[in-house]
Amino acid sequence: MVRPTAKKGAKTASKANEPLAREATINLHKRLHGVSFKNKAPRAMREIKKFAAAVMATADVRLDSDLNKYVWSKGIRNVPFRVRVRLTRKRNEDEEAKDKMYTLVEFVKVPSFKGLTTEKAEIDE
Repeated sequence: MVRPTAKKGAKTASKANEPLAREATINLHKRLHGVSFKNKAPRAMREIKKFAAAVMATADVRLDSDLNKYVWSKGIRNVPFRVRVRLTRKRNEDEEAKDKMYTLVEFVKVPSFKGLTTEKAEIDE
């Protein structure tokens, strides 16, 4: 079976401009390997932002305060190996905003990381 292809001049709607919610587990252990002790927690926050920007295709990434508290809870050295987060792409309501969408990263408390997969959910606004 041959799949139909879009015409060269036809515009397709970008999926990056739609609200979306997704849960994912970030393995901070592999992202922070070799980082000095005094830089682990700040680097973890930058890695979470970089992960969210790549997955949700937005430049504006905002972190929830609960996520910040969880990463820093064990101190600057002992960052948790894995973090479960909910990534939500929302419309930017600010008039002077540079981007149409932003990503909100929220902490999700889970008892165990075994068997967790990435979950998608369409959200209605």
